[in-house]
Amino acid sequence: MTNRERLLNNLNGRPVDRPAVSFYELNGYSHNPDNPGEYYIYNHPSWRGLLELAKNATDKIVLNSPRYINPDNGGKSAYSSVTSHGDGFTETVYKIDTPKGELTGKDIRYTDVDTVWHVEHYIKNIGDIEKYLSLPETVETGELDVSRVLKADEDLGDSGISAIDLSDAIGLVAPLFSMEDFTVFALTENKLMRELLDRAQKKVVKHVKNITERLPGRLYRICGPEYASPPYLPPRLFHEYVTAYDTEIVKLIQKSGGYARIHSHGNLSKIIGDIMTMGPDALDPVEPPPQGDVTLSEIKEKYGKDLVLFGNIELSEIETMETEAFTERVKRALFEGMSGEGRGFVLMPTAAPIGRVLSDRTYRHYEIMANLARDTHY
Repeated sequence: MTNRERLLNNLNGRPVDRPAVSFYELNGYSHNPDNPGEYYIYNHPSWRGLLELAKNATDKIVLNSPRYINPDNGGKSAYSSVTSHGDGFTETVYKIDTPKGELTGKDIRYTDVDTVWHVEHYIKNIGDIEKYLSLPETVETGELDVSRVLKADEDLGDSGISAIDLSDAIGLVAPLFSMEDFTVFALTENKLMRELLDRAQKKVVKHVKNITERLPGRLYRICGPEYASPPYLPPRLFHEYVTAYDTEIVKLIQKSGGYARIHSHGNLSKIIGDIMTMGPDALDPVEPPPQGDVTLSEIKEKYGKDLVLFGNIELSEIETMETEAFTERVKRALFEGMSGEGRGFVLMPTAAPIGRVLSDRTYRHYEIMANLARDTHY
């Protein structure tokens, strides 16, 4: 069975020859170890072995986010930025000119860490929400560029599948705030939060319709729901801020013959009912306790017939566990994920390393994941 067949069989609830295994963002396709960029951590020699392992020993899922060419923004954009460089870091200051005043934000990126730190967020108080809402409502326009997805399809062949990476309404709104401010505003300013979400939803719906018209039948990763999960917000607000919006997105994806995968870190026990109400095809990363609050076997037993389950291996376990203990950890995840009846299971980490230098232990543990999945047969 090819990697592509194995992944599609999982998504469609058909038998597979062995468990699928994905290294999440690390797929041996999206990263180029010969890229000389100063901020590109994957050009460090310590990464070469893992990128080669991902290329040759995993069921590759390549995430892409189609963009718009020549978008019509109705004239000069309200957004501007200024970037400055320091010793080992880059700082970017953003500005949005709104009819009610200026909003500012700031990001920092370091050369040895593959992430962007949002150190100042656009919305810091009620007045900033009103400024943001005073901006003209726009939806994505222009020509949707799907070339990267189509090229990935061609390049991957039978070695994997390409997939669409998508932020839902709350995934667009929550990062406008610091997490502390977001939880306070979401709890105390329901009307304004719904206005922000309603505006974001219009963009998301239009974007998904554009993608599904050009790229039917794809797997989607829908990011954002975790912002409203306990302990950040109570379940009633997950229902109001996530379920009410993402159900529409899931249905649009499935109408095109696609598959909707909900991405939500952390606790699931009090929101899994709402997630099931949305009718998704898959769920990731199903974090084990103590990072989450339910086991993989519990989710599999109750919801496995309807969901393909992705994940269950913590990045912290890959990076810090002793090898013997990690081997048993992977065996348990495979046993729980593949036991009994169910739609499917893909062994996968909850995240990828972000440091420039990859440890020998981390490489060895990824290798264990690939080998154990390969050697588990039905």
